[in-house]
Amino acid sequence: MNLAGEFHFLEGVQAMNCLNGQQWIFSSVCSLMMAAGLCVMPLFSSIGLAEERPAERPNILLAIADDWAWPHAGAYGDPAARTPTFDRIAREGVLFTRAHVNAPTCTASRGSLLTGQASHRLEEGANLHSRLMAKFRCYPDVQEENGYVIGGMRKGWGPGSLEGTGRKRNPAGPSFKSFEQFLKTVPPDKPFCFWFGTSDPHRPYQKGSGEAAGIDPKRVRVPPFLPDTPTVRSDIADYLFEVERFDRELGEALALLEKAGRLDNTLIIVTGDNGMPFPKAKATCYDAGTHVPLAICWRARVPGGRVVDDFISLTDVAPTILEAAGVEPLPEMTGRSFLNVLLSKKSGRVDSSRDHVFTERERHTCTRPNNASYPIRSIITERWHLIWNLRPQLWPAGNPPEESVGRDYGDIDGSPTWSEMLARKDDPAIRPFFLAAAGAKRPEFELYDLQADPGEMHNLSGKPELAKIENELKARLREWMVSTGDPRALGDTDFWDRAPYYGGEGTIPRKR
Repeated sequence: MNLAGEFHFLEGVQAMNCLNGQQWIFSSVCSLMMAAGLCVMPLFSSIGLAEERPAERPNILLAIADDWAWPHAGAYGDPAARTPTFDRIAREGVLFTRAHVNAPTCTASRGSLLTGQASHRLEEGANLHSRLMAKFRCYPDVQEENGYVIGGMRKGWGPGSLEGTGRKRNPAGPSFKSFEQFLKTVPPDKPFCFWFGTSDPHRPYQKGSGEAAGIDPKRVRVPPFLPDTPTVRSDIADYLFEVERFDRELGEALALLEKAGRLDNTLIIVTGDNGMPFPKAKATCYDAGTHVPLAICWRARVPGGRVVDDFISLTDVAPTILEAAGVEPLPEMTGRSFLNVLLSKKSGRVDSSRDHVFTERERHTCTRPNNASYPIRSIITERWHLIWNLRPQLWPAGNPPEESVGRDYGDIDGSPTWSEMLARKDDPAIRPFFLAAAGAKRPEFELYDLQADPGEMHNLSGKPELAKIENELKARLREWMVSTGDPRALGDTDFWDRAPYYGGEGTIPRKR
């Protein structure tokens, strides 16, 4: 989202302009891919596209990391990230620069991906540690009904409870110890649909693990919404070490596919479920909370070596998977298939209608009186980001110590970064970051110019010269809320406050 320039492959692939003033990513994804030895020309001349061979249902491998955010991959130009498997998939397929989750919190994000629906349509499933009722159909079940062998590993949908949902298994599919174990159950003549879930790079981290593994904190690029200190750099290095571990395990899965002769006809989708677990990222609707990596490869049909700037919501993944399998997307899905983008030979902006995404959140943790949610709705375009904080009277990241009803600032994961920000919150060098993350209540509306202010530190809402733009964004956001049946479109509701919370000990008791 923060890339102001669109990258277009022109013959040998020449990268266009990069974001003005955004120093924390390289100036060109394409040139970096070339510098790393990643060929950016299409790689499929010997394979043939759909027009040249009979249609064959693809296998589906969706790999989802836990708390992995854009742009922390080598293919995006992060100099400290070591992600050769992701980079390979980007090289042999399509690298998306503007992919966003629908919600920046695990349960809701994964629920919206599986159902293809905006999380506000999933009832209590819009909350963390909640339930996803069986009436909300998920793409793995639809695939199974259409002859696919399905399965998943480790973290699927969740965290949450199956109690009273009408489900007998995780919505991501029956659980297997490993992808290798699953593959042994798949008959040679059957397609499969597998959810490759891990808990990396979710906290906690072993402090200093990144540097011990050879990740140099000096090469870490600190995003503009965090203070640049040795503690923060080391913490990001530890996060990148777990990103690397996810990538390595995914590489082992690709090796199994190759050995089984199934790699070419497998639609491989690699992404994350929300922003990095740092202040002003995960659990927020800022760009850093919803912007995630996305690379997709289907060597039998999708022309590779492309970087695409279309906006993709992860609610679009389920209908895309179904369409690729020859199944009509479900009528209740609010996401829409982008198979046309994948099958195109174009780079840059492919589908002109994909010029925005919507994001949202409800309750993350129970850290406010009466288990109150902190609802947000948001629209992101190439330049502008409008955020609507529907309860601006509440603390955005949970209550401070003097008003605490649980863990202080409970929506922010504990970390060395956050501990330092709290300890030094009155330090002039740290205070602006503390206030932006949690130390001040937010206005009802926030408007950011993502080209000039990628860290979203300067709210422009209410500026007379931007009134036309802001009003247009508000109208589009409200139209989406109404058209998708968002209860918030009708006014405030305490539905999500009253929903049970299945987060275990140390939380406010569940309400039933």
